[in-house]
Parts: sequence; C-alpha cells; structure tokens
Amino acid sequence: MPKRGISPIAATAVGLGAIIGAGIFVLSGTAIAIAGADSLVAFAIVGFVALSLALQLGELGSMMPKETGASYSFVYQAFGSELGFITGILLYFSFSTAISAVALGFGSYAAALFGISAHYASAYALYIAIAAITALALVNLQGIKKAANIDLGLVLVKLGILSIFIASVAMITIGAGHISASNFSVSAKQSGLGGIFAASIAIFFAYSGFSSISTFTSKIKGGASSAAKAIFFSVLISIIFYVLIVLVMIIAVPASSYGVTADPLSFVLNQIHAPASLKVIVEIGALVATASATLALILTSSRLIRQISKDGLLPKKFANYNRVRDTAPFGIFASSIIGVVMLFSGNIYMIAAISNFGLLFSYLLTTLALIHFRRRGQSGSFRSPFYPYLHISTIVLLLAFIFGMPKAVLEIGIIAILILIVSYYTLNEFKSGKAAKTRLFR
Repeated sequence: MPKRGISPIAATAVGLGAIIGAGIFVLSGTAIAIAGADSLVAFAIVGFVALSLALQLGELGSMMPKETGASYSFVYQAFGSELGFITGILLYFSFSTAISAVALGFGSYAAALFGISAHYASAYALYIAIAAITALALVNLQGIKKAANIDLGLVLVKLGILSIFIASVAMITIGAGHISASNFSVSAKQSGLGGIFAASIAIFFAYSGFSSISTFTSKIKGGASSAAKAIFFSVLISIIFYVLIVLVMIIAVPASSYGVTADPLSFVLNQIHAPASLKVIVEIGALVATASATLALILTSSRLIRQISKDGLLPKKFANYNRVRDTAPFGIFASSIIGVVMLFSGNIYMIAAISNFGLLFSYLLTTLALIHFRRRGQSGSFRSPFYPYLHISTIVLLLAFIFGMPKAVLEIGIIAILILIVSYYTLNEFKSGKAAKTRLFR
C-alpha cells in the first residue's frame, strides 16, 4: 500500500482552498445584490446543507476510502453505471466550469490591483484568468502532495487577510459613525423566499469545494476518519468566515448598493474610502484565495475524470496516470481547457449557476446513495448523525435549490441529462451488440 503523505491539515486546506475563494471574494456581492440582507439567511441555509453533505461524504468516504471520484464514485457503487455515468459527467463539468468562475475572480482582482481602468478591466481580467488557469495546471502536474502543501500555505495567507478585512472594515465603519439599520433593508425584488433561494444558488457554488477532499481520501494520513474530519472542518470554518464577511459588508455599504461583480470586496473598500494600503492587502488576499481555489478545482476535476475512465465509462485516455507524481495529466489538461472555454459563457452568476446544476444533482444522488447503503446495513468508521431526518431535510432543500434555478440553466441541465441518457444507452447497446432487457416488476 502506498504511503499516505498528505496531512489532515493539508487536506482541510484543499477543502478550504476550493471553498474560500469562489464565495467570499467572488460571489458574496452577487448574493447580496440578489437577496439583500436576507443573503445572511441564505448563507445559513446553504451552510446547513453543506455541513450535512460534508458529514455524509465523510461517512461514504469511510465506507469506500480508495474511491477517488467524489460523489460520482458513491453513486456508481450504489446504483450502477447508468446513474454513475450521468452523475460523473455532470459533476465533472461542474468542477471544470467552476474553474472559470474562480479564475475570472482572480483576473478581476488582478486588474484592480494593477490599476487598469474600468473600460479595459473586463478584457484584461479575461486574459489574466487564462494565464492563471495555465500556470496552476502546471503546478498540479508537479504532484498531488506538492499541490496540497502549496494550497495549505495559500489558505493560511488568505484566512489571515480575511481576518484583517473583517476587523478593518468594522473599525472604519464604526469610527465614521455610518452604521445604520437601513443598510439591512430589503427591496421588494429582494424580499421573500424567492430572493433567498435565488441567492442560495450562487452561494451553494461557493460552498461546494469541500467535496474535493473525497477525491484523495486514501492519500491522507489517518485515512477515512481524518478525511471525514477534514471535510467537516473545512465547511465549518468557511461558514464562520462567510457570515462574518457578509455581515460587515452590509454594515459598511447598504445592501441595495451591490450588483453582480467579480470583485465585491474591492467595491466595499472603495465605498468606505479605505486606505490604499488596505486595498492592496485585500486585493493580494483575493489573488491568493482565487488562485488557491482554482488550484484545488483543477486537482479535483482531474482525479474525478480519471476515476470515471478507470470504471470504463470514458475512453482509457482519460485514465492516463503518472504514478511518480500521483497526477492525472490528461485530466488536468482537459479540465483546464474547459475552464478556459467557459470563461466566454457569460457573467459570473450564470457561470456559477451552470456549474451548480451538476453539483446539486450529484449531491442529491449522494444523499440517496447513503440512504441506500444504510438500508443495506453497510457502514464505515464514521457515521453521519440524525439519520434519516438530517438526510431527508437535505434532499428537500436540494430539490428546492434545483427547481429555483434560472429557467435557462434548468433547461440546459435537463437537456444535458437527456443527452447523457441517450449517449449512455447508445454506447451500451453498441458495445454489447444487443439490447439490455430488465424486468422491473415480477
């Protein structure tokens, strides 16, 4: 058995690396723009779902510690190749699409840091995002252990800078005496469950990175038990930072002032006329955070597509593997290409929403897979609590998130599922030479 070389702290950092970046530095302003002060409720609701899923992934990982396909592997083992194929492809494209959303955030903050004028900022942000994806793909090619350790350093830096942002914005706002209850007022468009669930769609994307840990459970010191703890703590730490940052953002700037932007923290600092030095620190932190998230997402997606190929649901080319560095070079290349292409698909909210469909679908089936294994009496070294109540409530909320997605994204998702179903059965019949016939009822 290969030596487990990734520490639980480094594993937690990979989860934090994927989570804190897309959410705090990129999508927090978008969530406030959609739901106003009610975005705090949305963060809490999605945080609950994320914690529940983290516990479930921890349990499933302890049942199958050698699986490297995250939710896909658990669905594949529970329900077979049909649902496995659909879930795996959707999840892979979700992770790959997420690369572009976070890299775009990196490009936007870099453009702001370099002082590029607003007229040219979006174009330069795009070029910088492409360069960032390329550079971080090369880092991933150096090996999973090196990538995880680099991510640990990046995470420590960004958590420190986020703490500085929280304290500084609070002190500047309090010192100026600008605290007003009216900042928390919600417009008619933002109020109600509609606004909360619309914001939750963007926010869920921000939390989704915790599943990255389940792609290398067997590489973590302490095995499945340590992996389960790493998943749980990465989500818990993220929730604390998310709520604190959104809270100080609304205290500093009225919720009605926010719009869909890829650099909301810079917007806040400009609005409160923060010192230039603080802006530079936070923008550097944003670069570190989004680089860390991009690094983790490339790692996760490359290992996922390799597992799908190993299970025979994709051509063998995708299973290409470097044993010395423990990397999937072809997967890294494919994920990076998709990440670059998706940069041209629209604004950051639409990119996140497209990514979310596959995530929500895969997590829904993950919960069903856990219920399936529990009913069969299977268990691992870790068990998620409050079964089945926690799991049923998670299913209900996931379904609400799915059906609350923008109509265009929901249509794209449904069409994608239909295409995958047809593709699976076409390939299956072509391979076997005869139609598969199963009696569903006796």
